[in-house]
Amino acid sequence: MIGRIFTADHHVYDLPKPLSWTVRHTGSVPCDSYTITVLYQREMAPVLKMAAGFAAIENGQTVLRGIVDSYTIELEEGGTFATLTGRGYAARLLDNESRPLTYQDATLAEIIQSHVTPYGIQCAEAASIRAGGVYTVAAGSSQWKALEGFCRTFGGFSPRFDRWGRLLAVPETPGSCLRISEGDPILSCTVEEDYYGVLTEALVIDKKRNVSYSVKNQDMIAKGGQCRHVIYTPGSSTWDAMRYTGEYQIQQSKQDQKAVVLTLPGSFLAFPGDRVALDLREMDLQQTFRVAEVENRFSAGEGAVLELTLKEE
Repeated sequence: MIGRIFTADHHVYDLPKPLSWTVRHTGSVPCDSYTITVLYQREMAPVLKMAAGFAAIENGQTVLRGIVDSYTIELEEGGTFATLTGRGYAARLLDNESRPLTYQDATLAEIIQSHVTPYGIQCAEAASIRAGGVYTVAAGSSQWKALEGFCRTFGGFSPRFDRWGRLLAVPETPGSCLRISEGDPILSCTVEEDYYGVLTEALVIDKKRNVSYSVKNQDMIAKGGQCRHVIYTPGSSTWDAMRYTGEYQIQQSKQDQKAVVLTLPGSFLAFPGDRVALDLREMDLQQTFRVAEVENRFSAGEGAVLELTLKEE
């Protein structure tokens, strides 16, 4: 893999051949992230001080674009090493706070223009959705929260970032499908079902109008669960906004209910949004899952390893 640095004064520098690296893709929040370690050379000092952007390139293809959060230089018995760490472009929206704002009949294009474009982020796709009423960005909200809240409330989806650092503000469509069966070289496979924190009810209350809207998780109720959260929204929330808020809370709580963690040799075989069709009868896994997170890592001792976190669709 090639680690490429973009400096704040608009220079490009390719790092020496990496000794180890980790690239984690989530597509959303928490951000994509990376760590890369190389042999340090003295001429790298001014580059590291000005390092602002980063690209990971595998076989001529960009597999991650992001920012540089930190670097370290370590002198050890085996030599001097430099390590860079950073996050994907979602970090730019998470790190910047929005002013409190109230929109009337705003479109997603207007939200992107106000909360995304000023931070140097390109939008590859944006849905044609409109608020059809009031949309409020509360004080203390990040630019990411302003964007995601609009997409969730009026579009029913969460925005994402692709591997090139571009915003995808559209509902997700299934990507490519990776098929894994018992004959494949699986390093490990773990299945976990965890019901802790899975909501049975989300009660959304508009304090100003003194109205409420309840969304229930019938599957969890049928299993005997009892876990209710009460969410207070800003005044003048529409019924759609309250419904989406409740449904979002339910869906978020269900995301970690069942997970499959699959470790394979290789790297960059799948990305968030792709599907993995498992045919592992010994583990009673004959199902297609969505790729939620991917960790690609390399070291001299381990080689290239891919860890997929899979969630139910």
